[in-house]
Amino acid sequence: MKKILAVTAVLLTLMSFKMTDYKGKEYKISGTISADFNGKKIYLAETVDKSIKKLDSVVVKKGAFTFTGESDKPQQRLLYIEDKLEDGQIGLFIEKGTITVKVNTQDIPKSVVGGTLNNDALNKLNIIIADLGKKEEAFKDTHFENFNQAKASGDIETQNRIAKEYEALTAEKNKSYIAFIEQNPNSIICLELFPIILNDQNAKAKEIKPVFDKLSADSKQTEMGQKIDNYLNQMLVKEKAMEATEVGKKCPDFSASTPDGKTFSLKEAMGKVTVIDFWASWCGPCRKENPNVVAMYNELHGKGLNIIGVSLDNNDAKWQGAIEKDNLTWYHISNLKGWDEPIAKEFGVSSIPATVILDKNGTIVARNLRGEELKAKVLELLNQ
Repeated sequence: MKKILAVTAVLLTLMSFKMTDYKGKEYKISGTISADFNGKKIYLAETVDKSIKKLDSVVVKKGAFTFTGESDKPQQRLLYIEDKLEDGQIGLFIEKGTITVKVNTQDIPKSVVGGTLNNDALNKLNIIIADLGKKEEAFKDTHFENFNQAKASGDIETQNRIAKEYEALTAEKNKSYIAFIEQNPNSIICLELFPIILNDQNAKAKEIKPVFDKLSADSKQTEMGQKIDNYLNQMLVKEKAMEATEVGKKCPDFSASTPDGKTFSLKEAMGKVTVIDFWASWCGPCRKENPNVVAMYNELHGKGLNIIGVSLDNNDAKWQGAIEKDNLTWYHISNLKGWDEPIAKEFGVSSIPATVILDKNGTIVARNLRGEELKAKVLELLNQ
């Protein structure tokens, strides 16, 4: 199960944004706080290399404080009370306009900010995060101990059930974030939600890319925006490849060079059962799995099992050396392009070892089986 992380209502760390059409520079932070803090200093600060750097300070008078300044773009800043840094900070953006801050002296991170586009959005997001955090904490309280006990006792059924429930909670969280993005497309804070959403293994670029496309042009043109866009486009290519080679589809033919420099194709390797094995000499898990595959091949090759190894190596000598050392006596091909291996891209392979299992008709019947699961599937097909 994915590690269950407590969600806290804190300001997400943002990089600098180049807002090409941002107009005006003047900002004002207008804060209110309990009169008990009269005479205390409020500090305006920024985070630099995980350290807090003071930028300015004012003294609380009559339960109020004010900062003024200029900023030609929205920038992350922090407020904290003199001698109370460890009690928490208030996250906000300095940007054109009047920024309001209502300090919650009992729980400083829960202070309310607003007044400008990004601060209003930040306040809304903090409310969402706080609500999600409560649900996640409740989930931990209910299931965390049970999951650990199930793991210790080898109770796979219970582990899978709890993991599935957590996946549903993650989906709910991401649904909330997507709704927030769609309602606040002009806020720069939206960009920071995409890495969180994309961290979900069930995230689909074809569903997330249209949400990203709704962001303002300025957000999409930032360095972070461009990285997210590129990543989503890469995901779309992989998803398209996975759909084209999913279970039930006819396997596309492919070819590449053998260790002796000849061109060899999948159709030449077809048996009653064919396993396409994506691996590399530098892949530790692949090399660890090879003895199992060798044993299966030696036992079942005579009954109709063929294997074609597709290597993601980029060094010919290391590739051939691993084939010889591990006694891999089946067919081998590679374009020696590492992670740019076109056959791997055609099948949407982004991690190895990976397998694709074909029946006698060349139909894909399973993917990514290893060890005993792989052998069981091969035996099932051979006995048909």
